[in-house]
Amino acid sequence: MEEHAKAATPEAGKPSAARGEGDDRRGGARARLAAESIVRRLRAAGHEALFAGGCVRDLLTGRAPDDYDVASSARVEEVQSLFPRTIPVGVHFGVVLVVEEGVAVEVATFRRDGEYLDHRHPVAVEFCGAREDALRRDFTINGMFLDPATGRVIDYVGGRDDLAAKVIRAIGDPAARFDEDRLRLLRAIRFAARLRFEIEPGTWEALRRMAPGILEIAAERIGEEIVKTLREGAARRGFELMAESGLLAAVLPEIMDMRGVGQSPEHHPEGDVFMHTLACIDKIDPARHDEALALAVLLHDVAKPICRGQQPDGRITFYGHCEQGAEMTRAICRRLRRSRDVAERAAWLVENHLRHIQVREMRLATLRRFLAEPDIGDLLELVRIDGLSASGDLSSWEFCQQRLRELAVDVRRPERLLRGRDLIALGHSPGPDFRRILEAAYDAQLEGEFGSNEEARAWAARRFPSGLASKSET
Repeated sequence: MEEHAKAATPEAGKPSAARGEGDDRRGGARARLAAESIVRRLRAAGHEALFAGGCVRDLLTGRAPDDYDVASSARVEEVQSLFPRTIPVGVHFGVVLVVEEGVAVEVATFRRDGEYLDHRHPVAVEFCGAREDALRRDFTINGMFLDPATGRVIDYVGGRDDLAAKVIRAIGDPAARFDEDRLRLLRAIRFAARLRFEIEPGTWEALRRMAPGILEIAAERIGEEIVKTLREGAARRGFELMAESGLLAAVLPEIMDMRGVGQSPEHHPEGDVFMHTLACIDKIDPARHDEALALAVLLHDVAKPICRGQQPDGRITFYGHCEQGAEMTRAICRRLRRSRDVAERAAWLVENHLRHIQVREMRLATLRRFLAEPDIGDLLELVRIDGLSASGDLSSWEFCQQRLRELAVDVRRPERLLRGRDLIALGHSPGPDFRRILEAAYDAQLEGEFGSNEEARAWAARRFPSGLASKSET
């Protein structure tokens, strides 16, 4: 390496940082072995090759990287000639995926970036050495390299010092780094939240000044960063920083609108809707809560600002906020380019997050239908988080859990014992009443009024004589 590289072995007492102990979590061990194999083969062919970027940061902080990136002096065509399975994901930028032992590892040629015109990608790159490659990266803690054979860290940008000081600092001029790639505005927030680091004052000032420019990049990339912030274990801190910086007002103004929207102190001693939402997202568990649930936790009260009302006696109400919240959730998910499945699941959770309040008054059939909903587990998890973040009342949640245990065999939706063909055999003509009769029959089935097709047909004949369906009780 160049002689002014800052090199060091792992700190005493932390051998795992550079050697990767604990990587077995989430497939880290396989990814590391694949990356090490790639480095060895590149070096055997006469190329320089090092671990680069986020995996080095994570190793030095004792975290198990999810994946490993390799930076090398080899050009794309040279990489492709050395490995039988490659995917050219960014040949123009010198980037290719190498598939080794079933693991895809990004291999990038050391490069210097040219001018950025779209605030996301350089129009051209110039291949260079490791030092110049480090200087074009985003933050100092992401600008280091590591030799996997020796554990030697190569640091041209002061990344180790900033790791020790727990600081997020842009490499070089912060405004220039953010102007090159506006996504770095959100990435700075996410790293600061996840690592519990502070953002260096100059970097923070540039971030705040340039926050409105975040909308100049693709909405999908913004959505991905928001979901990562929600699901990396430090969502509350991340959203607090987004609010302080001005980023939240730009990307999710609906969440900023929650500020100052007062709630009943009896039910919400934690404060306004914004404070309640922060308390909720603080309970998102990355290991158990998927994207749809995380978004539902964030957005379950998104319509409260527009639904807030106050009765003559001073009581605060939010009539309709579940239904309107579901529509707003769909719109926000579309704006952030989340998948249709995620959007619909999140919207269903938002729309139904207060259904548990009526569980004690539900008929048995209605309760069984409710508890047999495909996403009931996620809904009850939202209910638990919502309750713990407010008054702490979990009585309805506990009732649902108890009934789930008691009805464990029955909560799965059974096959219908009465079908349309049975109604035709009983003399009914297909039409609008069919669905109403079949739904009434299914309710009766869930209530235990009959247990076979024969009994179902007899029940329907008594309850819905042919020609009288429209006048019969449902």
